[in-house]
Amino acid sequence: MMKAAKRLDTVQEYYFSKKLREVRALSAQGKPIINMGIGSPDLQPPPAVIEAIQQAVLQEGAHKYQSYQGLPAFREAVADFYQKNYQVVVNPENEILPLMGSKEGILHISMAFLNKGDKVLIPNPGYPTYTSVTNLVEAVPVFYDLTSEHNWEPNFKQLEQEDLSNVKLMWVNYPHMPTGAKATENLFKKLIAFGKKHQLLIINDNPYSFVLNNNPLSILSIDGAKETAIELNSLSKSFNMAGWRVGMLLGATPILEEVLKVKTQMDSGMFYGIQQGAIAALKVSSEWFENMNEIYQKRRKLIWQIAEALDCTFDKNTSGMFVWAKIPAGKKAENIVDDLLYKHHIFIAPGTIFGSKGEGYIRFSLCVPEEKIKEALDRL
Repeated sequence: MMKAAKRLDTVQEYYFSKKLREVRALSAQGKPIINMGIGSPDLQPPPAVIEAIQQAVLQEGAHKYQSYQGLPAFREAVADFYQKNYQVVVNPENEILPLMGSKEGILHISMAFLNKGDKVLIPNPGYPTYTSVTNLVEAVPVFYDLTSEHNWEPNFKQLEQEDLSNVKLMWVNYPHMPTGAKATENLFKKLIAFGKKHQLLIINDNPYSFVLNNNPLSILSIDGAKETAIELNSLSKSFNMAGWRVGMLLGATPILEEVLKVKTQMDSGMFYGIQQGAIAALKVSSEWFENMNEIYQKRRKLIWQIAEALDCTFDKNTSGMFVWAKIPAGKKAENIVDDLLYKHHIFIAPGTIFGSKGEGYIRFSLCVPEEKIKEALDRL
C-alpha cells in the first residue's frame, strides 16, 4: 500500500466519525438509540430560506461557478446582520469572506499564517479541530487551561508566564463549546489587549451566540479589535442549517486577503442557491431566535433532569445548545458514556474528547425532540 503522509501520524479520525459507526451498528441491530451526542440541529430552517433556495435554482446563471468572495448581496446581508445584532460595522466589500462552514475557515486561517514549528494557543477544553488542524500544518499546539473556577475564561496571569515568543495564533470560542460559558465585553477587552501586546492573531469562533443567549456579542465590537482579531461565524446553529455549510470570516482586509489566497485553491465558490437561502436567513426577525430558544429551554430543563438522575452537577447560567455536566467524583466520563450507550441505548459525549480538562464531565446535546428526551429520562 501507498504509505500515508507523516502529518497523518499527528491526528486520529474524528471521535464522532468513529463513535457514530458504533452507534449506527447498534441501531442496525434494532437497538432504540437516542442520540444526544451531536450538536446537529434537528429543527427546520426558517420557511423563507427554503423558499429562497427553491426560487434561486431556477434563475439564469444559478448553476455556474460563483465568486470566491460570494455574492455582493450575501456580504451585504452579513454586514447588515452584524450591524443589527452585534453593533459591529464591517465593510461588505473587503471585510467579509464567505466560507463552506466555519470549520473550513479553521484550516484556511492556519494554512495562511502558520509555518512549521509555529505555536498556537488552544483552549482546553475546546473544539478538537483546533488541535488537529494545528498538527496537520505542522505547527505546535500550546494548551491553555479553562476551569470552572475562572468561569471557563483564560487565566491571563498564567499565560503571561509562558514563553509566547513563537506563538502566532490564539483560538477562542465564546459562547464556549462545550461548557456554554458566555462571552463578556471585559473578557474580549482582555483578549484584544493580550493580542496586541504579544502580536498574536486572536480568532473568536462564534457560532453559538444566539442559542439560549439574550446578549449576543462579537469580539469585533471592541475598540481596536480589527488590529489583532478576526471572527468566524456560521448559520449552522442559529438557523438550523448545519448541512448547508454556510460560514463567514470577518476582519481586517489584509488578513482576509491572505486567507483568500488559500481559499481560492480549495473551492470554486459557494452555490448560488445556498447563498440566496443564507441571505433570507440573515434577514429574519428576532422573533425567530425567540421561538427557537423557547424550544431549547424546554429541552434543556428535561436534560437537566437526566443530569440530576446521573448525580451530575451543572451551571444553569450558560448558553449554546449543550449541557455540560460534572460527573460524581471517582467516575470516568468515557465509562459513563459507554454504560449509557450499552445499557440504556442513550448516546452522549464524554468531556475527554475536548481535552484533558474535560475529564470529569459529560456533554448532552439539545438537538433532540422533547419526546425522545422524556423517553431517555424514563429509561433512567
